[in-house]
Amino acid sequence: MSTPDRLIEATQELLWERGYVGTSPRAIQQRAGAGQGSMYHHFAGKPDLALAAVLRTSARMRETAGLLLDGPGSAFERISAYLLREREVLRGCPVGRLTMDPEVMASDELRAPVDGTIAWLRGRLAQIVQEGLDDGEFAAGLAPEDIAASIVATVQGGYVLARASGSAGAFDAAVRGLLSLLTPPSPDPV
Repeated sequence: MSTPDRLIEATQELLWERGYVGTSPRAIQQRAGAGQGSMYHHFAGKPDLALAAVLRTSARMRETAGLLLDGPGSAFERISAYLLREREVLRGCPVGRLTMDPEVMASDELRAPVDGTIAWLRGRLAQIVQEGLDDGEFAAGLAPEDIAASIVATVQGGYVLARASGSAGAFDAAVRGLLSLLTPPSPDPV
């Protein structure tokens, strides 16, 4: 792995673990196994490196979610695949955690990829819900944008519940509850 990649990856991990303020240039260099000269050769400073890390974290989330949401299956199956995918629940969402970081939210440059990623996810989920409505898979009357917001809120809130309780079971319960509300209606017996 190249030095810039090691620096970005180290920054991603540290932002996830410690937040922006807790991610010092020294900690980044130590985690990446890179010297100060290397860091400043490739990046103008901590804000520049943090932006590269946030952009990469956001891109990775889009890629991971996209593989499931754009994969095979019905709308319900794709949403289920997204909700039930393997996650590091007790660590929280690497993008969602950035929304709780006052330094990230205070920076238009750092906030933009976070907001863009969450907006992309909501939009893609709304499209899938609409596909399910069009195919008669979901109960008529569902508002795709509202359901998409509920899915994102369930995932992010599930992380909070799990972290607070110290148990992934709280996340799993939130997902099961949402899926039970989205379960396609059974066909009427003839």
